[in-house]
Amino acid sequence: MDTLSEQALSAIKLGAQQLADVVTLPAKQRYLRFVQRVVETDEVWGLYRDGWALAKTDDGALVFAMWPASEFADLCAEYEWDGYEPQSFPLDDLMSDLLPQLEEDGVLPGIFYTPGDRGLTPTPYMLRVDLERALNRR
Repeated sequence: MDTLSEQALSAIKLGAQQLADVVTLPAKQRYLRFVQRVVETDEVWGLYRDGWALAKTDDGALVFAMWPASEFADLCAEYEWDGYEPQSFPLDDLMSDLLPQLEEDGVLPGIFYTPGDRGLTPTPYMLRVDLERALNRR
């Protein structure tokens, strides 16, 4: 194996290891990573197929699932979200359009679901406050 291929393989393994490391974090830590990452990249990821991927809480409230990167969303594109594809949208759209719409419709943001954990479901208002704080720090 040549050096370039070894480096490429190493980078792929590191990426997979980093992905696994983040996915196994507790929901609260994934939430903080979500806020940090979307503020850094100015983009949010959802799953889309003829509409955005939705879930429900144990008490039946609708949840709009969101991730900080396509790789994390793609991990959840199975079971009820089989056939859905990661799709990004700008952080500005989340702040100005989606969060007010979710609040109006009584839908919760579902932050950083993983195949084994539902993530956190803050109110749209709390997510907006946390994002605004992070935006003011950058």
